[in-house]
Amino acid sequence: MGLLDRFRRVIPGRGGVSRGRSPDVRYLADWVRTHTGVEGFVEPKTTVTDVTVVLVAADGEWTRRVVGERGAHRLARDLGIPVYDVGKTGYPQRMRDHDARRRIERRRAIERELGES
Repeated sequence: MGLLDRFRRVIPGRGGVSRGRSPDVRYLADWVRTHTGVEGFVEPKTTVTDVTVVLVAADGEWTRRVVGERGAHRLARDLGIPVYDVGKTGYPQRMRDHDARRRIERRRAIERELGES
């Protein structure tokens, strides 16, 4: 079995990614299934990591996994989501907004915890 073969496996009659070997593929397939308006953004290979894909939902929630370039495009096709090159499109604003909301929520939680002590 080749390195990227795990992305080629499709459940017969259902389409989509197999619940096969890779925990990352299963995680991403489940993540797409449980979120709405998901788009994929392929990040280039760096000196530290291989090509990664960032999945961003309509509300801005996101997740990232290493999948390799061919694997990212194949995964997006199998899951039926659009995929973009982050070097050309950049990250969506809703992702940055989601991160900003999370930082505010964490800061408020810390302030409440310190205020109760």
